[in-house]
Amino acid sequence: MISLVDLKAQYQSIKKEIDLALQDTLESGHYIHGKNVEAFEKEFASYIGSRYCVGLNSGTDALTLGIRALGLNSGDNILIPANAHMAIVEAIDANRLIPVFVDINTQDYGFDLVDLQKKITSKTKAIIVAHMFGQPGKIEEIQDILNESNHSIHLIEDVCQATGARYRDKRVGSFGIFSAFSFYPGKNLGAYGDAGALVTSNPKIASMVRLLQDHGQDGKFRHTIVGSNSRLDEIQAGVLRVKLRHLDKWNALRQEIAEYYGKQCLEKVPFISTPYSQAEWHSVYYAYIIRVPDRDRLAAYLKRHDIKTLVYYPTAPHLQRAAMHLGYVEGDMPHAEECAATMLGLPIYPELSAEECRYIVDTIESFYAAHA
Repeated sequence: MISLVDLKAQYQSIKKEIDLALQDTLESGHYIHGKNVEAFEKEFASYIGSRYCVGLNSGTDALTLGIRALGLNSGDNILIPANAHMAIVEAIDANRLIPVFVDINTQDYGFDLVDLQKKITSKTKAIIVAHMFGQPGKIEEIQDILNESNHSIHLIEDVCQATGARYRDKRVGSFGIFSAFSFYPGKNLGAYGDAGALVTSNPKIASMVRLLQDHGQDGKFRHTIVGSNSRLDEIQAGVLRVKLRHLDKWNALRQEIAEYYGKQCLEKVPFISTPYSQAEWHSVYYAYIIRVPDRDRLAAYLKRHDIKTLVYYPTAPHLQRAAMHLGYVEGDMPHAEECAATMLGLPIYPELSAEECRYIVDTIESFYAAHA
């Protein structure tokens, strides 16, 4: 079976470095607030191009605590794309704020800019740009809309699927008031468990989130605010430090695979929609998303031929049962709903071989040839 991601193969490629990092941490006997966390925070902030990084236990908490640090009022609105992970909704709800869904475009799967303009009101206090599937969002166009809105609106970046991606000459995650990163194991930069980070160049945001992530302490047993427990631990930080050194190389390999997929799919099955790209976008292809007719039957066919795929996401978040209280109905977000019915993620990871890529494309071609 060709999997979506092969973490065993990745581990074998860096085994000596990982084993040494784990051994050093275990022998130190220091697992919380140690040298690895401090070093990773500095290294990752520098990599993204921002001043501060706060290591956390998940990308969800990065959004939740970052939003809390903004000091918004209960009932304020935050605009979010209608195809994002439900974690964004959870983070907004945890802060007693209201998520407002905005339809998406079918190029980078970020905001539909026309719908974004329509949804901005005096209640809008922030928007979350989610860089979906490794594709950078239209940052400059979105910033222009915010500047023209006559409202003070924070730009937040959800980079949980796009670590290392660039928009023009800057890495995504360096544009907003803060950005959230997930290091879930299957991500481009993944830990060996749950982990995340908040990155910002705003010292007040960084200081507040650092308080919040450790029970509101500014010293041992000295609690200045009510916080939470959302610390990045030493073992995960040590793993991430090793992997960060390889990230650009791994992302480059993902880009080569994506280029092959795009060229071959367009030649062999021209009606398939492949990821859109522009010269100023540098996607890192966390997922390689195609949009196809007869998606579910294709997925079943590929599975029978030992190729694993994944639907991102079968139900748009505004139609999830958990979001029913927000009052959306089918048809409210037509682009997002169409994508939910046609999107399919193909295997993509640095260790995927050229032979496996050819087999995947040939199998897709054979499905549509048989069902023409």
